[in-house]
Amino acid sequence: MDRQSRRAAIAAYKERKPAYGVFAVICNATGEAWVGCSRHVDNQQNGLWFGLRLGTSPHASLQAAWKQHGEEAFRFEELERLREDFPEISRMNELKKRQGLWRARLQAAAL
Repeated sequence: MDRQSRRAAIAAYKERKPAYGVFAVICNATGEAWVGCSRHVDNQQNGLWFGLRLGTSPHASLQAAWKQHGEEAFRFEELERLREDFPEISRMNELKKRQGLWRARLQAAAL
C-alpha cells in the first residue's frame, strides 16, 4: 500500500460514524449465549475473536467455552442497532437497557 492510499484509508477510518448496537456470541455446540453492547457493533467481532484466539479474553466463561469447543463452534450475531439519529445523550443508557432485554430473552451472560 503506498503512502497516499494509506492516508486515505486512515482518514476514512477516522471519519466513520459509530454503529451503536447490541450483539450476541453464541456457541452452536451448547446453545450458550453471551450478549454485549458496543458503539462499534459492526467491528466488535474482530476484537472479541482476537482476544479469544490469544486466550486473553476478560470474559472467563466465554473463554472456557471457546477453549473447549474451538472457534468453529461460535457465531457472532448483531441483534439490534440504534438509529443514527438516536439522541446522543441517551445512547449508552438505551444500549444497556436493550442489552438487558436481550440477555433475558436469550438467557445469556453479559459481555
